[in-house]
Formats: sequence, structure tokens, C-alpha cells
Amino acid sequence: MEYIPRLKQKYKEEIVPKLQERFQFKSAMQIPKLEKISINQGVGAAIMDKKLIEVAADELTLISGQKAVQTVAKKSISNFKLREGMPIGVRVTLRGDKMYEFLDRLVSVALPRVRDFRGINEKSFDGRGNYTLGITEQIIFPEINIDKVSRINGMDITFVTSTNSDEEAHALLSEMGMPFKNKNK
Repeated sequence: MEYIPRLKQKYKEEIVPKLQERFQFKSAMQIPKLEKISINQGVGAAIMDKKLIEVAADELTLISGQKAVQTVAKKSISNFKLREGMPIGVRVTLRGDKMYEFLDRLVSVALPRVRDFRGINEKSFDGRGNYTLGITEQIIFPEINIDKVSRINGMDITFVTSTNSDEEAHALLSEMGMPFKNKNK
């Protein structure tokens, strides 16, 4: 039997019918779905120490389960001692099964490990159905060994959906288990 991620199966069996009923979609193609998850980590201190970029890439590869690629500066900025083409960050784009696996681990394991966690902000939608979540510490992921961490890095995680409506994207991510803060609090 072929392996299907838990969240992907939940999406097909439970979330699709709920969304179709809630928004009265006539076609199954109108139902919003998660297209990709982009994880971006800026490492500004890499200007001084080149090894930091490699460490960040290794950590992001561990977290995502997919090889992270370096991002380079597009412009030279003399005040920051930055030259065009210097590596200043790492990123990875997840699609398909790896995307569902990452979201499942993020919601069920990583986010509950955040100190004083009360839910994620629901104001971070971009107006086109995409959501960006900022994480301040990479050590919330169980794949990272805290003893080997040389410096704490944050990251931005962007969830790209197939809808242009923030309301539909919010409903999709809520059903997938994203712990949004309640509006009435």
C-alpha cells in the first residue's frame, strides 16, 4: 500500500466536504487547497562569518526534509558591508507530500513548544489568500539538537493557497489545524 500523509488524507476526506458546504462551491476545483509552503531564513551575520550560512542551510534541510538553497544579495549595500552575490540567507519550497508532512509536524509538534504560546496571529494574510508566519527560534523544531545550536535564527514560513480570498484561506488553514487566536479574546 502506498503511503499517504495523515494531513493529506484528512484534507481529502474531511476538509474538502466542510469547505464545499460552508462556501457553497459548485465545482470541486473551486475548493481552496494548499499549493506550497516556502520557508525563508535571512542570515545577515553571514557577511562576517561564512560558516553561518552552511549551518543555517543544514538546519533548514533537517527541519523541512528537503535540501535548502542559499539566497544571494541582489544589490551591494556599503553601509552593511554587503556585496552583490554574497550569500545572505537560505530558503526551501515544499510541495506535495513533504508539504503536508511539514505542516503536520509544525502544527502538532513545533508550535506547541513555543514559550507562552497563545495561538498565531490571524492578521498575517496578504489579501490574496496567502499566510505568512514568523518564527523567532529554530529550536522549536524537534529535529534541531539544542546542544549543537551556535546561534538562534528565526524564519518566515509562507503558506500559498489556491484561493484569492483571505476568508477561504483562513478556513482552510484552520481546518488543517493552524491554531489561530480567537477574535473574541
